[in-house]
Amino acid sequence: MWQRVREYAVPPSMIETATARRATGDWAGACAAARVAVDLDLRAVRHRHGTDVAGRLRADLRRLAPDLLRWHMPRIVPDGRLRPGLTLTLAHYGSTGGTPLHLVVRTPPAWADAGQWMSLALWEGAGDTAAHHPHPHPHRRFRLDLHRHLWDASRSAELAQRCGAGGTPDPAPSASSRAAGSPAVPHLQQVPAPVDPSWAVSNWATEAELLLRSEGRPRGAFAVRVGTRSRAVFELVAPDDSHAPTLRPLAGTLPQRDVAALPVLPEAAARVLPDLELLRAGLVAAGRLHPLVAAALGGAATAPTAGRAREPADPHRVECRGRLHRIALRDGVLTAIDHDPAELRREELLVALGGPALPCLRAIDTVHRDPEALPAVRERLCHGDTAGALTVVEGLLGPRAVLRDGPLREALESAADGRVGHGLFRAGLITEHPAADAGRDANASAAGRRTPVHRPRLDRRVPATMRDKQTSRARPRTGIHR
Repeated sequence: MWQRVREYAVPPSMIETATARRATGDWAGACAAARVAVDLDLRAVRHRHGTDVAGRLRADLRRLAPDLLRWHMPRIVPDGRLRPGLTLTLAHYGSTGGTPLHLVVRTPPAWADAGQWMSLALWEGAGDTAAHHPHPHPHRRFRLDLHRHLWDASRSAELAQRCGAGGTPDPAPSASSRAAGSPAVPHLQQVPAPVDPSWAVSNWATEAELLLRSEGRPRGAFAVRVGTRSRAVFELVAPDDSHAPTLRPLAGTLPQRDVAALPVLPEAAARVLPDLELLRAGLVAAGRLHPLVAAALGGAATAPTAGRAREPADPHRVECRGRLHRIALRDGVLTAIDHDPAELRREELLVALGGPALPCLRAIDTVHRDPEALPAVRERLCHGDTAGALTVVEGLLGPRAVLRDGPLREALESAADGRVGHGLFRAGLITEHPAADAGRDANASAAGRRTPVHRPRLDRRVPATMRDKQTSRARPRTGIHR
């Protein structure tokens, strides 16, 4: 999944455009290039919270690399799309009224995430509801205010130190080491044996110290989410302030309510950086990473990277009537160049009347309806790279081609419909899932009453996202993730 994410989610054209605009001081233009909508007004912030807060916010916006932020945003399996319905803190400021002020980035719900847009906004405490968003409050586990190197261009060089790129991957612990400090039973307040190398166990003590300091506690207990419904509870201890902190399982048992109230180690600190795993496994070249990430992790690759598959050359060759004929782009259209135009018109008329088609025409029709590059087009559309998808289509069919019915046209039309739904959500015209009122009685709604909502039948009319939620055994937003 992370290979596909790094290949398609943040295309090089987005990085180049956003970097060029950020270099000139145009932070709003950089956000637009990285598909990040800006839902804040600096003048209103200065008027409401004072010049000092507005100045700090403006400085952070100028240091913000929105393409780098998109690179490190939390994602979900299996497609690697942005985690939907998320409010994530980037920085926090004090205000004149004592109300916490957070710079947050929000992702739309799954049914309105076409284009994979994000939005920058300010969260002003419990009274700020953000009516159009399903989860307007900042998420405790997904936060980047303690990891500015993941979005602040001026601190991106800290990435190697914070993610442990200078050392070796954490080996699977032995039975004796598990018995000494990490019980092997995955249960509440007990950490499972970290045989999965994606857990950054060696960094937990350092990151926990930063977490507790941000909470105003020099030492204490904290939790790590190790499963859908389980948390491991640790205590951060050290002989004195001059010694490195260490972890130990919390003695005794806390009620579940008390465990839920403990500070939660951010996901960015609990897991190994995906780019580091890809480099160590030889699944991606350092040159294909984000430039700021590649500069920090340039020496982390330990295995040769497999080269990309060669793309088919132009022109294509098709066996037709005992000869090899060429199919190539001419005048912006994919055509059989070894056939006379008059002959092609006669053959197309014969096909329209129900006759057999030439092998060349069959090959062209296949490319129009279901080309070999369709998976790459779908991946780009999935991550919102419509321009990149259209570039691939134009490279295959030509800029003057007319799409025919088939999977390729359905994929492009579905992406266009999704962008309309996202625009309606952004405008506040649709604030809930289109299938959410499936059990609502029309007469009761007209009278201001609501009947009990029943599960809709799982047929073709139910959106795919709703169908997945209905058939999943896990809760909608607590499934397996990375």
